[in-house]
Amino acid sequence: MSNPSINRRPMHKNRMQAGEKPKNFKKSMGKMIRYIGSYKFAVPLVMIFAIGSTIFNVIGPKILGKATTEVFQGLAAKIAGTGSIDFTRIGRILLFLLGLYALSAFLGFLQSYLMSGITQKVTFRMRKELSEKINRMPLGYFESRTYGEVLSRVTNDVDTLGQSMNQCVTQLITSVTTIIGVLVMMLSISPLMTLIALLILPLSTFLVGNIIKRSQKFFQSQQEYLGKVNGQVEEMFSGHNVVAAFNREERAIREFNEVNDQLYNSAWKSQFLSGLMQPLMTFVGNLGYVAVAILGGFLASAGTIQVGDIQSFIQYVKQFTQPITQLAQVSNMFQSMAAAAERVFEFLEEEEEEQGDSIPVAAEDLKGFVDFEHVRFGYQPDKIIINDFTAHVQPGQKVAIVGPTGAGKTTIIKLLMRFYDVNSGSIRVDGHDVREFQRSPLREAFGMVLQDTWLFKGTIMENIRYGRLDATDEEVIAAAKAAHAHRFIQTLPGGYQMELNEEASNVSQGQKQLITIARAILADNRILILDEATSSVDTRTEQLIQSAMDNLMKGRTSFVIAHRLSTIRDADIILVMKDGDIIEQGNHEELLAKGGFYANLYNSQFEQTA
Repeated sequence: MSNPSINRRPMHKNRMQAGEKPKNFKKSMGKMIRYIGSYKFAVPLVMIFAIGSTIFNVIGPKILGKATTEVFQGLAAKIAGTGSIDFTRIGRILLFLLGLYALSAFLGFLQSYLMSGITQKVTFRMRKELSEKINRMPLGYFESRTYGEVLSRVTNDVDTLGQSMNQCVTQLITSVTTIIGVLVMMLSISPLMTLIALLILPLSTFLVGNIIKRSQKFFQSQQEYLGKVNGQVEEMFSGHNVVAAFNREERAIREFNEVNDQLYNSAWKSQFLSGLMQPLMTFVGNLGYVAVAILGGFLASAGTIQVGDIQSFIQYVKQFTQPITQLAQVSNMFQSMAAAAERVFEFLEEEEEEQGDSIPVAAEDLKGFVDFEHVRFGYQPDKIIINDFTAHVQPGQKVAIVGPTGAGKTTIIKLLMRFYDVNSGSIRVDGHDVREFQRSPLREAFGMVLQDTWLFKGTIMENIRYGRLDATDEEVIAAAKAAHAHRFIQTLPGGYQMELNEEASNVSQGQKQLITIARAILADNRILILDEATSSVDTRTEQLIQSAMDNLMKGRTSFVIAHRLSTIRDADIILVMKDGDIIEQGNHEELLAKGGFYANLYNSQFEQTA
């Protein structure tokens, strides 16, 4: 296919409504776990390194407490005149502590390095699967959604997944390990002080649980409206000229502001509630410090524990509340991750185009016979737009399809190329039902030039060569000459190496059409489809293109959708459509002689011209 442009029917449709929770949290997270679980060796290593780093870090305060006790006892002995501070012993303790912290940092670096690699591989795989999925999706899916919504699945949702997963997995492991390790160390110092410290847990749990419950819906809402904002921005930028031409800037801004306000409201609420946990947990933690300091002082004076143990215990109380806060934050991230994962997996599980029979008919060396047998079709089963379409086309014939807007002309072409399948009847190419072909090879047999031109960012040479990637520069230039594009290309800065921008707005609409026609000529397909291909060029250029297209169409089956009937007078067959049916067919002279619907259309066009 030389031009993969498709009709677009933008609709703001999103399956997940504001404030709605993920439909199936366990299912989405289960799939994410399976994604991560495919890295059978790296994930266990991450867990081992994370646990090891945390354990060595947890042991540190207990050892530091021994150094403090050694200093305190040394000072007491010095004051009593019975001894002095043993700096050698203190030095050995601190050196050992330094080694523990260095080992903890090294293991932390290793787990961070491995987890970052896993995260990037997972997101790479997801984007690859999404990209491949897009190419297998039916045309109807994209005609019912904005491009920005689909783009949001590939960008924002996958980014959210990657960032959340990178933080969630390691933080979950380290937080749980820290809580267990700190609890063990606290019990080893003083069970009574541990009991007092644990009294803050119910209060912490109550506060964290309420915050998570309230913030969960806002994280989901934030992700949804982010996709809507992307879709709206993409539409406004791609259609900026139309917006300006109809003086709809204020309305576009108003519509954007409405969605943006919803995104703002959900985003600040989710971030505010998420950020509220830290100060609340700090306040609760401070209450614990006060209780521990009072009880620790009493126990130390009674000789039950050492002074250094009080210092260690206070550090452990701080470490104990911190992972609880982290677990709460991880819970929020899991909600955001689950919402994004659900949108990604929802897209990956969308129904795909059926490619055809398991043993498909070969699409090479087609002759060009095309038969429409009682074709009946509707985009929705209860709204039929093609009622009973029957036509027979011989190889090499030029078939024109004419009729008023909405008659079903473009729909017939979509059915021929299997963008949709017929409800009943059949379309046959060389005697084979198109459903017996795989879609991709079938479409390779067609060359297309559409009214809505499609060019990508790149040089003019690359855009023309898109029709046949192995074509030489000489063949590209020959195709441009046949399309009468060579002359104007030479006048452009850079000629064939001129870079077209993303919207190809640095060439005129007529020039864009000439480039797409050159691409179709280069593709040299057996069956051609021209959907008002000369609508954007002036009369003189139209005549030049028409002669070039006549040469191109010799010996090839061609379908021409035309509104300007003067361009299809030499067609072998003219199919006149109205309300989904063929009401007349024949060549130009035969249809004029009948004096029917075609004659009225043709004469009315020339009357308007006159």
